[in-house]
Amino acid sequence: MTGAAVVGTGVVGAAGTDVAGFTAALAAGRSAITATPLGPAAELGPWSLADALSDAPEDLRGRALRAAGRAPRPVAAAVGAAVQAWVAAGCPDLPGDRVGVVVAGHNLTDRYTHDLAARYADRPHHLPARFALHALDSDHLGTLSEVLGATGEGWVAGAASASGTVGVVHGARLVAAGLVDCCVVVGALTELTPWHRRGFAVLGALAADDGDPAGACRPFDADRRGFVPGEAAAALVLESPASAARRGAEVAAVVAGTALGLDANRLADPDAGGQARVVRAALAAAGTTADRLDYVCAHATASRLGDATEARALRAVLGAAAGRPWVNATKGLTGHCLSAAGVLAAVATVAQMGGGFVHPNANLRTPLDDRLRFVGATAEPAGIRWALSTGFGFGGANAAVVLRAA
Repeated sequence: MTGAAVVGTGVVGAAGTDVAGFTAALAAGRSAITATPLGPAAELGPWSLADALSDAPEDLRGRALRAAGRAPRPVAAAVGAAVQAWVAAGCPDLPGDRVGVVVAGHNLTDRYTHDLAARYADRPHHLPARFALHALDSDHLGTLSEVLGATGEGWVAGAASASGTVGVVHGARLVAAGLVDCCVVVGALTELTPWHRRGFAVLGALAADDGDPAGACRPFDADRRGFVPGEAAAALVLESPASAARRGAEVAAVVAGTALGLDANRLADPDAGGQARVVRAALAAAGTTADRLDYVCAHATASRLGDATEARALRAVLGAAAGRPWVNATKGLTGHCLSAAGVLAAVATVAQMGGGFVHPNANLRTPLDDRLRFVGATAEPAGIRWALSTGFGFGGANAAVVLRAA
């Protein structure tokens, strides 16, 4: 076996606070998007790190609570998802310097900073002593490494909405290069401030509140109107096949090929040619071809321009095989989880591979392109041997991951 083996997954999000719940929501086509004072969104809601760690070994649970019990919620959610994935992987007993950590995302505690600015505006001398640490994205990295005892390589990888997929790519590359035996990739929870929401609305990227929150996000539909914010942290444990075999670890899937590329464009103006180039490169790296794909977990956010561009890229890559792989978009159910989206999509892909199904496309009534094989309003049984997961971000960031069944 070549590539990086997926030996554990974890989720803390609005659509499910563990992998079993998340998988059930996908299969049922159950949307997590509801009405909020700021418009439709899939918000995490009340959640306790202590409760989420109930199945973890006592020593791991203790380290997690000491490190993240009072941390900002995005850090705590990242720890919750990572510990889930680590436990699912069998808590690999590896030397610390053979374990790496990649955190996908940037500006990860903006909401924490925004809220503290309001709270301490008239008494700045009471600002918490650890604010300067929590305000940095590296707080996620340091906290996760402390909890997991990881002393190998690690960093924070940011590429707008492509961050999660970029994180999976870099985690797989660390493993494939032999720099670590195991890498924990975490897509971090993003909590938007009111200013961020307003900025996306002004840009025309955000779906307006039309009184039907569950129907607001419509990926690949002719009547799509923009993305709906979602909240989740997601995690993968990637391990070298040799290390996984030595431990007798159960392999859920294999990251067989990856690719990254830029469009030489700083704007929110995606390019089908750039996307297609990266997908072809990932397929080539996996040693497979487009006509062998069984499933595409599309980036599709319900953006007017973005979804149309992605559909063109898929048609260009698939060619005569455009009607072969199932295509769906997780964001119709989960909302757009921004930094975490690509890792969440990878977890969703692995879940569907293992469960033998593809989840419904929420709110897809009039597909923008009838040459692609979009999943309908209900889940379909599917045997998935080869799958593609994509991530595309503002500023022309393109990423693709090809997964193979174990």
